[in-house]
Amino acid sequence: MSDRLLPERFPQPWASAWGEDRFGLWMALQINDVSHVFRWIAPGRFMMGSPNDEAGRFDREDYHEVTISRGFWLGETTVTQALWEALGLDNPSHFKNPQRPTESVSWEQIQQEFLPAFNQQHPDLNARLPWEAEWEYACRAGTQTAFHFGEQIYLQHANYRGTWEYKSDQWGEGALKQTTDVKRYPCNDWGLYDMHGNVWEWCADSWQQHLGTDMVSDPWNAQSDDNESGHYRVIRGGSWFDDGRDARSAYRYRYEPAYRFNTLGFRLALAPGQ
Repeated sequence: MSDRLLPERFPQPWASAWGEDRFGLWMALQINDVSHVFRWIAPGRFMMGSPNDEAGRFDREDYHEVTISRGFWLGETTVTQALWEALGLDNPSHFKNPQRPTESVSWEQIQQEFLPAFNQQHPDLNARLPWEAEWEYACRAGTQTAFHFGEQIYLQHANYRGTWEYKSDQWGEGALKQTTDVKRYPCNDWGLYDMHGNVWEWCADSWQQHLGTDMVSDPWNAQSDDNESGHYRVIRGGSWFDDGRDARSAYRYRYEPAYRFNTLGFRLALAPGQ
C-alpha cells in the first residue's frame, strides 16, 4: 500500500489494538468489554450504480464514475447490540442478542443518542454514518458484479428472504426469517461483513431519486450533514426480510429519518484521514 493510500495517523490514540492482515489495516476500539473493529478503506475510483444489463436493475441506480479522494475507516460489522448497550443505552432491538445487529433504530436516534455517546469515549473520535457513495465503494471492494461475491445470491452468501423477488407469502427454503449474529457469512475482500442482507444500513445522505451519470468526486460535498429532520435518508444493503434483488450492491432505497423497523440497523464510519 503506497504512502498516498495510508491513513494520516495510524494507529489512532483511541485504538486498543491494531494491525494489518490480508484485508488491510484495522484498528479496534474497546468500550467496557466490547471491542469494535474498523477497517481502512483506501481512496480510489469505482463505477457506482448498475449497468443497463444488470439483472434486477432499477432506473434510480444511475451508472457513473465516482472518485473517493480520501480514505476512511469503516466498521467491520454493523453496530452490535453489545456495543450499543456498552454505552449505557436502552437496546431498541426486536431480536435480542448481544452479537446481532442493533435494529429497530431510526436515523434520528443514531444521530441524537448513539453518536454523541460513542464519540464521548475519546476526544479524537469522530464517528458518523457513511455517505452512500462510501458505502457502495466499500461494499463492492473492487468488484463490479451485482454482489461482492458474484452475479447471483444464495442463502449461503447472506441472510435474506431466499427469493429473488419479494412476495409476502414466499420464503426460500432455509431462510432464517430473523437477524443473525454478525460475521456468520463470509466477508468481502476488504474484510467487511454483512454488506448484503441481515439489516438495512442507514447512510448519512438525504435521498436523491437520481444521482446522474456524470463523473463526480466526493459527491457528499454537495450535501450538508446537518441532521435536518424531515428529509428521507438513504438505506443500503438489504435485510433478512427482503429479497435478493434488493440486496445488490447498487440497490438504493430510503425512509423517513424517524422510521424504525426490525430490518434497519447501521454501520459506523470515521471521518476521512483519521
